[in-house]
Amino acid sequence: QVQLVESGGGLVQAGGSLRLSCAASGRTFSNYRMGWFRQDPGKEREFVAAIRWSGSITTYASSVKGRFTIFRDNAKNTVYLQMNSLKPEDTCVYYCAGQVLGSSWSDWGQGTQVTVSS
Repeated sequence: QVQLVESGGGLVQAGGSLRLSCAASGRTFSNYRMGWFRQDPGKEREFVAAIRWSGSITTYASSVKGRFTIFRDNAKNTVYLQMNSLKPEDTCVYYCAGQVLGSSWSDWGQGTQVTVSS
C-alpha cells in the first residue's frame, strides 16, 4: 500500500509562486511514475504533470507548460511541483498520484488547495 502525502498549498496572488510536495512511502519505486492532477468539485480531474521515478522523463499539460516544473528527490522519496506565474484559473485542489508503469493511476494523496487571487 502506497501512501502519498501532499503539502504546500495555500493562497497566493496572481503572478506568484508556490511549491507543492508529495512524500511517498510503502513500496519501491524503480518502476513507478508520479504525477500531479487537479480537480474542482463537480468537474473532471485534469492532468497537470508527471515524472518517472527513474530517469528524467517528464510530461506536462499544455496549460501549465513553461510555468510549472515537476522534479523529484529520490533520497527523500518526494516529488515536487514548482508553480510559477500562477493565474487565477490555476485555483484548484491539487492531488499527487502514482502509477506502476503500464498500469492506471492507482495511488492518490488527500489533495491540497491552491488558491490564486486576482
